[in-house]
Amino acid sequence: MFKKHIDITQKNMFGSTSMAEHLGIEFLEIGQDFVTARMPVDHRTHQPFGVLHGGASVALAETLGSVASFLTLENPIAQRAVGLEINANHIRPVSSGWVYAKAIPLHLGRTTHIWDIKITSEEQKLVCVVRFTVAIVNVK
Repeated sequence: MFKKHIDITQKNMFGSTSMAEHLGIEFLEIGQDFVTARMPVDHRTHQPFGVLHGGASVALAETLGSVASFLTLENPIAQRAVGLEINANHIRPVSSGWVYAKAIPLHLGRTTHIWDIKITSEEQKLVCVVRFTVAIVNVK
């Protein structure tokens, strides 16, 4: 399913000079049918009360899902994967350490992809559940 011409090192460089770099998002693994990443829970990702900001969780999920879609494209030069809709349910707070995200495809169509993304704490407790829809568009 995923194109193997891109490795994790290249994926981490792909996020440089972007929100992913600013938030400290690191890609960890490209599996047969999943992609994983992690993000620190620190001053960059906290909300004013010292816990993980819901928007940071959503940014992690959208980054991971967009990259996962990119990895499935037949022609990544002529196509782009762009966010279309995202829904997040925040389950529990996290105040420090890392959160881990895993994206699994629910649908990989010609013009849309739908991803199930679960974000967990270092203790593997569920932090956030995300459904992310991606539009596959042609570059003009």
